[in-house]
Order: sequence, then C-alpha cells, then structure tokens
Amino acid sequence: MSRIAKYPVPVPAGVDVSISADELVIKGPLGTLSQALRGNVKIVNDAGQITFVGADESKHANAMSGTLRALVANMVQGVTKGFERKLTLVGVGYRAQAQGDVVNLTLGFSHPVAHKLPKGVKAETPTQTEIIIKGTDKQQVGQVAAEIRSYRPPEPYKGKGVRYTGERVVIKETKKK
Repeated sequence: MSRIAKYPVPVPAGVDVSISADELVIKGPLGTLSQALRGNVKIVNDAGQITFVGADESKHANAMSGTLRALVANMVQGVTKGFERKLTLVGVGYRAQAQGDVVNLTLGFSHPVAHKLPKGVKAETPTQTEIIIKGTDKQQVGQVAAEIRSYRPPEPYKGKGVRYTGERVVIKETKKK
C-alpha cells in the first residue's frame, strides 16, 4: 500500500463530499472542485474521513491511490482555505496592476503585457512590484504564476525579472577582460 494513501483525509465541517462512479465532487465555503476517477482506486467516505485503497495489488493501483489522496487533500484545503502564490517584480520600471480578470505588466518591453486570468483565479497587487495570485485549485494557481513568471524570468547577471517571493536567484560574475 502507498505510504501516502495510508493516511485518511479529514473532512472539516462545512465541506460536502459526494462520490459517484466516475467523479468526486467537493463543495466548501470557497467553491466547488471535482476530480475524475478511474476504477483502480476504492474511495470510502465515513465519519468525516476519506480513505483510499488500491482496487487490486498492482503497482499502478498503489501509485494512483497515493496520487489521488494527495489531489483530494489539496481539493479539501482549496475549498476551505484556498491557495496563493506571491510574485515579486525586480527591475527599474517593472510594474504590475490588477484590473478585474486581467493583470497588466510593464516588464521593460516596448509594449505592455496583459495576462488574462482564467475563471476561478484572482490577482491582487498590494504594491506595484508585488502580485498575489489566489484561487481554490492548487494546480491552476501555480500554472498562472508560472505563466506570469515566464514573461520575464529572472536573469542571472542582475537578477531582474519576475520571481516567486522567497526565490533565490544565483547571480553570476560578469566577464572580465
């Protein structure tokens, strides 16, 4: 049995879990998330805990039980607390401004960059050089943060660019004559 799948996922009060043959739906105060299911993992919801067991003794069923347990734990956390990623803009004149479902970025290009946010993800800009991306789906929040970072990743000589807050950029020494 998978080491991860051994631990049940606790379901807090206010979270509704419904399991059908091909889909798992979790509803909470922040929204609703669903996960498609395959037949090689048995899911049991009893007394506020969700447990996962491989349907057979195959390696694939064992691996999928641990994977599905991690996905469901993230879904429960997403509908109760939510997820957020913080980005920092480093560079002279680098600015960000959130307007509805669009993040306007000035990153030293000859044109401004407008990044449209998908449904379920929100962005805030407490300062001009900070972006906070929030949402219920962990994968989607991380994907949006990675897309914004990809417009101007940190360069190794001065460290300018969009970076995750707390990310350490190794600065290279400049070339000598």
